Amino acid sequence: MITSGVGARSDVELRLPADGAYAAVLRTLTAGLAARLDFTMDDIEDLRIAVSEATAMVLDEADSGTDLVCQFRLEPGELRLECSAASESPSTPDYDSFGWQVLTTLTTDASVDAAPGHYAVRLALRSSLDQQ
Repeated sequence: MITSGVGARSDVELRLPADGAYAAVLRTLTAGLAARLDFTMDDIEDLRIAVSEATAMVLDEADSGTDLVCQFRLEPGELRLECSAASESPSTPDYDSFGWQVLTTLTTDASVDAAPGHYAVRLALRSSLDQQ
């Protein structure tokens, strides 16, 4: 779903099988949405890497046969993303892991929701042009 218009917020949701083979689709969509917000090439590459890490974290926790649901919220100069999947008993994320360090370095904000039945990674990145 894409909603647009003067002053309107844009939201996009993508639902894919929870399988790493579809990660490239998610990275491509993320790059396209960031380009729509006039993010720099460096910002877009940071997002691609962060989305890869977030997707890997969610896929590791996803129950077999479930969907990977990715919700994007586009605002002027900022892209927010939540990747989630059903997970009967998700484990607590390793905040000392390389993947988590990548997420927190490349994004403005990153968090994990590891509630029973649901595992989600949330990211936000502000355009570097807006931070100058």
